[in-house]
Amino acid sequence: MAADTAAVRQDWRSRKSAVLSRIDALGGSTRGIRGLLQALAREADATLRTLWAGCGLPPSFALVAVGGYGRGELFPYSDVDVLVLMPDGTSPDADPALRARVEGFIGQCWDVGLEIGSSVRTVSDCAAQAAGDVTVQTSLLESRVIAGDAALYRGFCERFARELDPKAYFVAKTLEMRQRHTKFENTPYSLEPNCKESPGGLRDLQVILWVARAAGFGKSWEELARSGLATAFEARQIRRNEALLSLIRARLHLLARRREDRLVFDLQSAVAESFGHRTRSAPNGRVIERASEALMRRFYWAAKAVNQLNQILLLNIEERLEDKPPEPTPINERFAIKGGLIEVASDDLYQRHPTAILETFLLYQTTAGAQGLSARTLRALYNARDLMDASFRRDPRNRDTFRAILMQPEGITHAMRLMNQTSVLGRYLWVFRRIVGQMQHDLFHVYTVDQHILMVLRNVRRFFMPEHAHEYPFCSQLAGGWDKPWILYAAALFHDIAKGRGGDHSELGGREVRSFCAQHGIAADDAALIEYLVREHLTMSRVAQKEDLSDPDVVRAFADRVGSERRLTALYLLTVADIRGTSPKVWNAWKGKLLEDLYRATLRVLGGHAPDPHAEIEARKREALVQLSLHALPHDAHRRLWSTLDVGYFMRHDAGEIAWHTRHVSRHLAHQPLGAAPGRTLVRARLSPVGEGLQVMVYTPDQPDLFARICGYFDQAGFSILEARIHTTRDRHALDTFQVVSSLLSEHNRELIHMVQSELAQTLERAGPLPAPSRGRVSRRVKSFPVPPRVSLAPDEKAQHWLLSISASDRAGLLYSIAQVLARHQINLQLAKVSTLGERVEDTFLIDGSELQHNRKQIEIETELLQAIG
Repeated sequence: MAADTAAVRQDWRSRKSAVLSRIDALGGSTRGIRGLLQALAREADATLRTLWAGCGLPPSFALVAVGGYGRGELFPYSDVDVLVLMPDGTSPDADPALRARVEGFIGQCWDVGLEIGSSVRTVSDCAAQAAGDVTVQTSLLESRVIAGDAALYRGFCERFARELDPKAYFVAKTLEMRQRHTKFENTPYSLEPNCKESPGGLRDLQVILWVARAAGFGKSWEELARSGLATAFEARQIRRNEALLSLIRARLHLLARRREDRLVFDLQSAVAESFGHRTRSAPNGRVIERASEALMRRFYWAAKAVNQLNQILLLNIEERLEDKPPEPTPINERFAIKGGLIEVASDDLYQRHPTAILETFLLYQTTAGAQGLSARTLRALYNARDLMDASFRRDPRNRDTFRAILMQPEGITHAMRLMNQTSVLGRYLWVFRRIVGQMQHDLFHVYTVDQHILMVLRNVRRFFMPEHAHEYPFCSQLAGGWDKPWILYAAALFHDIAKGRGGDHSELGGREVRSFCAQHGIAADDAALIEYLVREHLTMSRVAQKEDLSDPDVVRAFADRVGSERRLTALYLLTVADIRGTSPKVWNAWKGKLLEDLYRATLRVLGGHAPDPHAEIEARKREALVQLSLHALPHDAHRRLWSTLDVGYFMRHDAGEIAWHTRHVSRHLAHQPLGAAPGRTLVRARLSPVGEGLQVMVYTPDQPDLFARICGYFDQAGFSILEARIHTTRDRHALDTFQVVSSLLSEHNRELIHMVQSELAQTLERAGPLPAPSRGRVSRRVKSFPVPPRVSLAPDEKAQHWLLSISASDRAGLLYSIAQVLARHQINLQLAKVSTLGERVEDTFLIDGSELQHNRKQIEIETELLQAIG
């Protein structure tokens, strides 16, 4: 008799809702979460049995739970994966009536609200599918019968067990895990981690049980402890962290009302509040810690523990699967190397000799063939965490060892990462422990503070490795002449170590590293350089991206602040490594060119060559003429244009740009007689000489809203402006240069160049009001952590122009909105530097205009700008 679909649906919804309410009522307590996930699976079992009983399928069939549901746990919105298991020789395709009953059962499952993932196979089909697909093997490995012929299911299990090769399965699952970790950049510390799939997530725990079960070592943490693969302490730690990750995942499902395993920004605060976390603020209103930060710190610590325990148990299982485990080769009386892994000579080594903890990582750096730490060593470190107390940190022997690790010529990146993964780095450098798992809400860092620091350390190290010289050729060239790489490693390790304390983290970090250097016997000169780098690590980026590098006074002031070529080189290398370590989106070739230009200009000043604008301009003109001679132009073709250009133009453009402008504008002017009315607009574009995006030149009669019209075109065409250099000639023509980028450039650069040249010219020659700016949608990160819009307007040091600084969350149409305000008030733009830091913009404009001389008008302009960027 067919089940009453409406009644079954109502019953399932009622019983599911009751379980979900109990999950919601747990608050921040993880006790009971596993039982409730099992209860939800049991309710699904009961619903499926009801449907199975009424579907009319043969009694020789079996309904089998597989996949995650097969484990006997069900998350609120996870799929209910089932297998309709049939005896060999059965084929629904050959029997329409049987096929209709199978389809009817599956359809009823959906009708009652069970989101099932279904397959219909014979025992032989299952064996054939599993033989060539490790995912199918895993799904069938975690199976249990729900209804139907139990004997058929037992026969299936016996055949599956016979045909499963535990060693091959182990290799396949560990390779699959490595691929998954690579997808998540081998870190659990992304700002929007996946609590199931990221390294240190629930999937890593499931991998352990899968390979253990396939090998017959146990099906639960208790069984693994009894078999000796895990200690009782490790089993407790796993259960505790598994419960936290499970509760987080369940809450994500409940809040999203769908299957959502990512801790996305939109949900972090809500999940945190469901755990009972609240935002803490100081009496002055400053936020001390957001509720989401408290939750994410708990998540990161749990993921870190899972990551460690995953390594320990998988290494143990691998060793037990070996027919003939490798013999250890002694390194010294404390350590041996076994199968390429550093192994402690005894399980209680660290209890007897705590100084051996740091020695482990020094040996890892210096022992030929060492590829990691063995399960025995990882376990010993895991159990020795409490030994690393204040007296351990003060021990001169440990300080000597840490200094030796820092100064090793090779292995610094791997050693520091491994020290962080095993909690040794934070236990030894207590100041580092404070930033482990600390989130950053600046919209351009995509890692926690500790992971960003280690990424910057990695970037610095790569400057010194010949195999990576193609990535940053100029940095590698400078690194080749640097005598003490460890100075840069130390600066990288401390540059952001004071983040999140309030106040200037550069200043606070300088104090921390000064103390570190004193404690570790770093020579005074080296310590002074390290402290300088930490204190000034943001300076070079700020000057390059926000100030006018064509101004000799800007370069001279920066040179005075740096003081020496050694400091300049170190600061340049650290700055490049720092920007590259924030996010893949933040670095671009244009920023690289700005930093390199500032480095070279400052080096000349430090070398005793005082900036001489006149000599520099003459040198650029000579070089430009040499380049022009290669294009068959008349020898005096440049004169008509150059006679209209002032010093500012030649200071802001290099010889290649001057030659490019001159070549096209001279040909354009050659068709216009002297004294004629202003001609038509000329637009030329080329692939940017810095290797990214387009460089666009606009030559046209000047008009008050010209910059706004150009920005409007680029906005509508989907380009982002990186820099604008605005120049007005003596005969009132605009000669403007833009650096722009587009996601389509690599594939369609020729088409885009042609499009820009024709469409932008047409846009500028059309009269009419400015079009409304597009109000692009902001990202989820911006919605969750908006940047308070800020506008600063101040006269420059020479009191000839004004500096307009704008900080805001990035969105499409933002620059055009700013340009419209400037046009409305007839503000003249001399220079625009657009710095996009992930999803935050820091724009700087050099402007002038009569309205800026009146306080009331200034306030009006600033108010309109705030409204435009808000």
